Amino acid sequence: MFIETEIRGDFMRAVVQRVNSARVEVEGNVVGSIDKGILVLLGVEELDTDDDIKYLAEKVCNLRIFDDEEGKMNLSLIDVGGELLVVSQFTLYGDCRKGRRPNYMMAAKPDYAEKMYLEFVEECKKYIKKVEKGQFQAYMKVNLENDGPVTLLLDSKKNF
Repeated sequence: MFIETEIRGDFMRAVVQRVNSARVEVEGNVVGSIDKGILVLLGVEELDTDDDIKYLAEKVCNLRIFDDEEGKMNLSLIDVGGELLVVSQFTLYGDCRKGRRPNYMMAAKPDYAEKMYLEFVEECKKYIKKVEKGQFQAYMKVNLENDGPVTLLLDSKKNF
């Protein structure tokens, strides 16, 4: 039996990667860089709210994905004094279920997406001392050394 499911919108998406280091370059210039911490690729949807920002920022900063002294993932970014790099990525809303070209209709319009992205960065600063960011709507080169690798998907409506 095949059950077709529809991926619904109205939630902020994040790809969370534990890194030893990461940096973002625009036109050959480094616009954001961190040492040990988390790289977040953030996607914003048109119906996202301040509640989505608060939930996801708190979740990212408190996610226990760093090793304790026994080698168990039991510590958060806050616990290890890590750094955070947030990069806006509308392609997280690419719907590839039909055809060969992704459909980005679920992604927020640029003005709204930038506002929400910057608010997410500010919310994270309430938890983390060093929060860096990419450049919104720019062609960016993201370099990272993934630690583990540890990569997780999060969304503000807890679909995964």
